[in-house]
Amino acid sequence: MASGRIDILDGWRAASILFVLAGHLLPMGPHGWGINSSLTVGGMALFFALSGFLITRFLLDRADVAEFLRRRLFRIVPLAWAAMLLLALANGAGAGTIAANLLFVANLPPPRLMPGGAHLWSLCVEAQFYICVALLVALGGRRALWLLPPLCIAVTIGRIAAGAEESIVTWLRIDDILAGGTMALLCGRPGAAAALRRLPQWLPLFLLVLVLVVAGQRAGWLNYLRSYVAAAAIGVSIFSAPDAMRRLFSSRPAVYVATISYALYIFHLMFDATWLGSGDRLVKYAKRPLLLAATFAAAHISTFHFERPLIALGKRLGRP
Repeated sequence: MASGRIDILDGWRAASILFVLAGHLLPMGPHGWGINSSLTVGGMALFFALSGFLITRFLLDRADVAEFLRRRLFRIVPLAWAAMLLLALANGAGAGTIAANLLFVANLPPPRLMPGGAHLWSLCVEAQFYICVALLVALGGRRALWLLPPLCIAVTIGRIAAGAEESIVTWLRIDDILAGGTMALLCGRPGAAAALRRLPQWLPLFLLVLVLVVAGQRAGWLNYLRSYVAAAAIGVSIFSAPDAMRRLFSSRPAVYVATISYALYIFHLMFDATWLGSGDRLVKYAKRPLLLAATFAAAHISTFHFERPLIALGKRLGRP
């Protein structure tokens, strides 16, 4: 698989954040059906798998650890830290809690996530993965990336042993990211890529639905397959997907949502912890259009007027 932009991945990023937003903010059917949980857990599995895929692909193409860390630093940290400091001020958080969040370890036992920022556990898992994969490549070069598949299996076995169908603790959740990295390794092998091209075009859509099924509260042990189904859905779609899916996933709306997805994720539950998310069930859902509008507006402003200049600065600093 040649390096370069893969248009359909924008759609996967957009789908993952829309699933999470719907699961967290909208009534998606009777509570007993667990649809909201399926959407949030499945959406996060897709998001993590996509992240692992793209990061591994980047390091396969360019095993420059300093450049990788610099790009991640300027992409993730500024908005995350700004959000964490705002939450710390709003909640009167102590120094230990603030430090745990700023160092991206607040998801580890005992968790120190703040009200309005409980969802930021995922940034901790991401940041810890960045450090670990950077160390692997620094010590062993590109070949060290082939440790990702056995590590992924080991984490899943650990989850099974601990009975952790869903967890925010890194060593019980990071197989979602490692599975995406494993798929990137497979897609880079000519034989595997040729086999993926021969798969039926309906398979990515089936796998997308299957992700939501195995991420459900009633799925039981099938939750342990979540990481692998999500990674497979993304990897298969690159080589074999219906034309309609490709058009939708690479459309302008999908690209836009994908572009602002990080800020959408940061802001949506922060705003939900304010007046916009207060009140009884009827009042709360009556405010949802306003909350969603505020979330998208803040995400647009943050992406194009705060994050992008900093990302560009990080790239400039890496040039000789």
